[in-house]
Amino acid sequence: MPRKIAIGKQDFVQIREKNIFYVDKTFFIRDWWNAEDDVTLICRPRRFGKTLTLRMVEAFFSNFYPNRRDLFEGLSVWEDEAMREYQGIYPVISLTFSTVKENNYYGALERIRRIVQDEYDKWRRFLKNSVADENDKRRLERYCEQISDSELVDSIAMLSRILSYHFQKKVIILLDEYDTPLLEAYNYGYWDDMVEFQRCFFNASFKANFYLEPALQGLPMKICFRILIIHEL
Repeated sequence: MPRKIAIGKQDFVQIREKNIFYVDKTFFIRDWWNAEDDVTLICRPRRFGKTLTLRMVEAFFSNFYPNRRDLFEGLSVWEDEAMREYQGIYPVISLTFSTVKENNYYGALERIRRIVQDEYDKWRRFLKNSVADENDKRRLERYCEQISDSELVDSIAMLSRILSYHFQKKVIILLDEYDTPLLEAYNYGYWDDMVEFQRCFFNASFKANFYLEPALQGLPMKICFRILIIHEL
């Protein structure tokens, strides 16, 4: 079957399943993993493939995609036999702040809260009734419905702990466009509040998170941290 050429595709799984033309960048997975950095930040301009890179990393490591060698056969990462054993075995928390474009701090905080709640709900549905610890089970249920401001700061660290205990593996965190709330905060005059929230949120999620495998973030070139996050210029 001839390959199709599509513009603007950001879903790695869809690209591979639909045989869409794809420039192999999976060597990034091997290089990133072997670097063993706690946090990696991707700084690239717009339309440089940052989101697609995160989706590629997610498809490789996430236990939402177990035994999906078909997605990677024929690509460079699959030539490394040592890397094959990591495919589809890790709990991966995947977030994007691309929609946090509110004109006030409380609206932005509410948007972030809903993003986190959606991630909790994704894992609640995936795990169903398999969570052994009753406190963790109740917390998964409650956080899907309600998270206070103070709980929101620690929410990703808490989810990391729950998943790490359940799967007996450390967690990988992927964060796309973490800078979007900061850009909107600067434009609409609530910069100080958003900076303080993100400082506490990222400290809990990354720096003080003992259940974390390497984290990946994507962002523009003008902001630099040591996390794997994706963001645009």
